[in-house]
Amino acid sequence: MPSSQAISINDARTLGSLIRRTRKRQGLNLETLAGLCGLSIRFLSELENGRESCGLGRVLIVLDTLGIELSATPPDETES
Repeated sequence: MPSSQAISINDARTLGSLIRRTRKRQGLNLETLAGLCGLSIRFLSELENGRESCGLGRVLIVLDTLGIELSATPPDETES
């Protein structure tokens, strides 16, 4: 599998857009993805539309189901 370009996620709307694009690329509709994740269509719709109050645990389930890897880069630490 070719490596993908990393996308900087700075807000809920950007994450939702990434999830929607990935879902559509995989040929999944909201109903199918909801069944695969065990989550409601409403939750997925709100997530894709950038709702900021979506629970992180459920967001991680969606990312895992779609094969999206989440990573974080901490700021460089300076020695005291």
